[in-house]
Amino acid sequence: MGFSKTSISDSEINRQLKTSRKVAFWKDVKNGWQLYIIFSLPLLYLLLFKYYPMYGAIIAFKNYNPVQGILGSPWVGFEHVIEFFDSYEFWRIMKNTIVLGIYQVIATFPLPIVLALSLNYIYNKRFKRAAQMITYAPHFISVVVMVGIIFVILDPRGVLNQFLANFGIEEINFMAKASYFKSIFVWTDVWQNVGFGCIIYLAALAGISPELHEAAIIDGASKLRRIWHIDIPGILPTAVIILILNMGGFLDTGFEKVLLMQNSLNISSSEVIDTYVYKIGLTSMIPQYSYSAAIGLFKAIVGLILIVGANKLAKVVTKQGLW
Repeated sequence: MGFSKTSISDSEINRQLKTSRKVAFWKDVKNGWQLYIIFSLPLLYLLLFKYYPMYGAIIAFKNYNPVQGILGSPWVGFEHVIEFFDSYEFWRIMKNTIVLGIYQVIATFPLPIVLALSLNYIYNKRFKRAAQMITYAPHFISVVVMVGIIFVILDPRGVLNQFLANFGIEEINFMAKASYFKSIFVWTDVWQNVGFGCIIYLAALAGISPELHEAAIIDGASKLRRIWHIDIPGILPTAVIILILNMGGFLDTGFEKVLLMQNSLNISSSEVIDTYVYKIGLTSMIPQYSYSAAIGLFKAIVGLILIVGANKLAKVVTKQGLW
């Protein structure tokens, strides 16, 4: 006795799956069209200001001439990248950028966590609100105004030198000493952004179940024990994501602030990739568009490598990652 068996090809199955997915997608769009409209605005922003400009990165591999245009300019390959590697400025600029980036990550990453944990255990609401306001407020000061405040405080006749004079210390021109630049840059950045940076950690702490703390208190756990065994594991996924994102911007040292704080006396310590690209690409006597674009593209590739590497390392060590 024989049985008839209908066979369907793999291509037919794939076609039916694609059709069903399309139907499900458009049904979802129809049901939640308001959300898709809201989503389209940031998507359009990314396409116009983040992805479309990537077309201009072609000039990094060309000897760009504004008259000939991007496509008409002659192709030179990696000539500009090699030129940057061979330049006498390369090691000084890379050293300043890397050291400043490491210093910034070490100083700015853990302090918002410490501040958030401290604020989380303050039970006096009035004092807590005052502390939050004092630490948040500097974030909303513009970079230009912030640098102006730094100059006023650190001026040879400024507030800090007047305070040091009370202890018999001679006045110091802080902004004229290259060895002080990185510390001034990083710690003023901490002062400006540590309060705003702790907001996300306060939100993560608010999501931890109070029952865990109640059980720990019943068992006699101190505040330090509760922080170590409850709070830190609770905010660890958030901290890992923030650290990965910080590594992606490791070489982005804050172009505007560096440029405004820079002068001829501290330039040996303050010249970084961003300021160097700005000077040779826009302010030099003969702008080198392709050369500056090649350096910027090199920085972007290094940032991509760092964020991918940090994500893989985080997944190995903490089992948490950005993707």
